[in-house]
Amino acid sequence: MRRIMVYLTALLAAALFSLAPASAGERYGKQKVVYHINYNGGPGNKRYRGALRNIQNHINAVGQDNLELRVVLHGNGVNLLKEALKDDGLKTRITALKSQNVEFLVCANTLRGRKIDYEKDLFDVFKEDIVPSGVAELGRLQLMGYAYIKP
Repeated sequence: MRRIMVYLTALLAAALFSLAPASAGERYGKQKVVYHINYNGGPGNKRYRGALRNIQNHINAVGQDNLELRVVLHGNGVNLLKEALKDDGLKTRITALKSQNVEFLVCANTLRGRKIDYEKDLFDVFKEDIVPSGVAELGRLQLMGYAYIKP
């Protein structure tokens, strides 16, 4: 009788263990995601901070190795990188995201239309970060299987 009780207890423990939540990687699998930012940051850059926090939370949940993440900035969204030049909090968050392989893509149409010099007027932007059109890039990435998120 004791042997049966030990066996049933072990069987119950195994069953309960199999019901435990899956790890983030198992639950969410591999993801390709594009975040779309085309708005002003508002007072204290609150909206930009919120968007960057959402992106970090996404990485934390899925795992950096399971995620290809792009951020497309156009229109007023380019101001995120303008504001980062004078806002150390934004600068730190952007740098941390880039260190986790997040790419920030900037619309050339916006730069041209607003006469923005990406080398002088924006934080940590290089020629390879510039895309011809922000909205066209969003479409291209979605056709490549990237899920669209607008925080």
